[in-house]
Amino acid sequence: MIASLPALVSRLRLKQLRLLIALDEQGSLHKAAEAVAISQPGATKALNEIESAFGMRLFARTSQGLEANDLGRCAIRYARLIHSDLAHLREEMLGILQGQGGRLVVGVIMGAVPQLTRALSRLRARQPELSVEIVEDTSARLLSLIDQGRLDLAICRTSVSRRPDDYDCLSLHQEQLKVVANPRHPLAASSRLTLAQLAAYSWVVFPANMPMRLVLERAFSDADLEFPRYPLETASTFATLMLLQEDPNLVALMPRETAQSAARFGTLACLELDQVLRSEPYGVISRRGAPLSSPARLLLEELRAS
Repeated sequence: MIASLPALVSRLRLKQLRLLIALDEQGSLHKAAEAVAISQPGATKALNEIESAFGMRLFARTSQGLEANDLGRCAIRYARLIHSDLAHLREEMLGILQGQGGRLVVGVIMGAVPQLTRALSRLRARQPELSVEIVEDTSARLLSLIDQGRLDLAICRTSVSRRPDDYDCLSLHQEQLKVVANPRHPLAASSRLTLAQLAAYSWVVFPANMPMRLVLERAFSDADLEFPRYPLETASTFATLMLLQEDPNLVALMPRETAQSAARFGTLACLELDQVLRSEPYGVISRRGAPLSSPARLLLEELRAS
């Protein structure tokens, strides 16, 4: 049985976690010991202590040396996360001491990327030493990362959560959507298209129950049309762009700003649908009651002003 969390907290040390990372990087106990500046007997003892703390074997002893099992690979992955978080902690503390810089991790759904990038451009003009990590994902995934403390802020929707009251939300605006396709699509030059005309083509759609998928399903239902059979489903902006570029007969739904930006570069064409499609509003989300870091507060100011 795997040890309890209090037992792990009391028994594991950071240098032991660094040894796990070194074992993965170096491939042998001898080289890993050198990498963390301990003797090989010391490394053997530390590894035994790690496995004893977990109450599980993490490595198989083979004639070629040590080989991580599934539990070992899991432990190594989280050791890397802890090491990375410690580096981020140091970076943020330096920023606080220096009165500038620091680190910010912000999540964003596809439709809010243009608004976020404009706000970050203004913020980095004020704080050029600020380090920023951007995580683009679905609202459900971003809220999960907020819950885990992995994000300072997220621009997404709380409606996908079963506990929307767990979050503070600054509403931004409702998202207008555009139908897009390859510039070589047969209807790319047409005006005032109906959904019935587009129903004959294959679609790239968001997965079931996601806000943009629900908008499209409602539009087809209101037009008394069958939802496209056998669609390509993805929540990835990049995958959608690649699919549209590969197949001139595909169509997809995208946030207007994202679609218009791609159209300006000639990678997509916006198809002129005879109705306006809108998704529900999104906002800037943080964990309710959780204090915001200084960089997060500054970004929130820029987003509020935009």
